[in-house]
Amino acid sequence: MSRIRGRDTRPELTVRSLIHRLGFRFRLHRSDLPGKPDIVLPRHRAVVFVHGCFWHRHGRCRLAYTPKSNIRFWLGKFRSNIARDARNRRKLKNLGWRVFVIWECEIANVEVLTSRLQIEVFGRTQ
Repeated sequence: MSRIRGRDTRPELTVRSLIHRLGFRFRLHRSDLPGKPDIVLPRHRAVVFVHGCFWHRHGRCRLAYTPKSNIRFWLGKFRSNIARDARNRRKLKNLGWRVFVIWECEIANVEVLTSRLQIEVFGRTQ
């Protein structure tokens, strides 16, 4: 697990590239915000978390499997990840931020992801 990166992952780089191509500027991993969001759009008062389906347990996703060995450890780990994510989203919303989660499996369809970002995050259609 020590080789698993927490930032600058391929899905995160893809989303950052897409947001930049849409013409928006952002900050990365602001440590003064709960959960250190992957992408922070201060002008829009919005944060984007790019979650891996395995680690953050994307419901009904083929990438969110449970390893067959040491099941008790993994279930506890996943449970604590889910609780931490919910806590961080709640804190950010209480601070007045709009919170968006993009899942690793959603990165495959760039057109759908682009339109979702434009509508949900930036509030514009095109």
